[in-house]
Amino acid sequence: MTAIGSQAGQWTREELEQKIRDTAPRVAVFDCDGTLWGGDAGLEFMEWSLEQGIVSRSTADWIDTRHRAYRAGEVSEMQICGEMVQIYAGLRDEELKRVAAQYVSGFVLQRVFVEMADIIEDLRRRGTEIWAVSSTNKWVICEGVRRFGIPESRVLAAAVAVKDGVITNEIVDVPTDEGKAIALERVGLPRPDAVFGNSVHDLAMLEMAEHAFPINPSAALLETALRKGWGYYRPEAAPTGSSDITGL
Repeated sequence: MTAIGSQAGQWTREELEQKIRDTAPRVAVFDCDGTLWGGDAGLEFMEWSLEQGIVSRSTADWIDTRHRAYRAGEVSEMQICGEMVQIYAGLRDEELKRVAAQYVSGFVLQRVFVEMADIIEDLRRRGTEIWAVSSTNKWVICEGVRRFGIPESRVLAAAVAVKDGVITNEIVDVPTDEGKAIALERVGLPRPDAVFGNSVHDLAMLEMAEHAFPINPSAALLETALRKGWGYYRPEAAPTGSSDITGL
């Protein structure tokens, strides 16, 4: 993995765009929450869907308890990300897609980082193959990145099996931490040209890239980036830091 340029530190938008053009990536991989848009869409979608009564009260109470245990360090990142998808078991897949579209339209699109949208559009014009990798549920991620022109076939996100149109509790994938790198290797991308991420949960796939682009890095990722001599970029609309919680 290569540090971009000889000078580590915070890039301006112009410097970031030039560095991306200089690398001319054939394949570019993007995390989503905190990288393409602000906030944690995975957690927020779950909380919003529970408020909408999408799942039973007992299921809502159970996942609330589990998430409290996660925040206390008693449940792993991979476990909670999987369980946040499994709670929809028994519902129809098309229903969750409609619910996710409603949520993304109402709460995510206005938080898209304009610079990142422009960068992806420029990459698409140049013929770059673009992938999205996230531990947020696939319903939300597919809907969110569809606006960037990224097809579902190039989305790796937390997912369960769907049988006869009905969501099951059978985990298909939970790409987080090393799981993000494993998911990319599984689809034949062991060494992507460029990877963009904001959290320590993106570190494994940033390290596997030819060129790492920390975007809006959390405190933990920033510390690692500076130690490795990586530069980084903060979108104008982004806060000064983001948390290393589920969905990143």
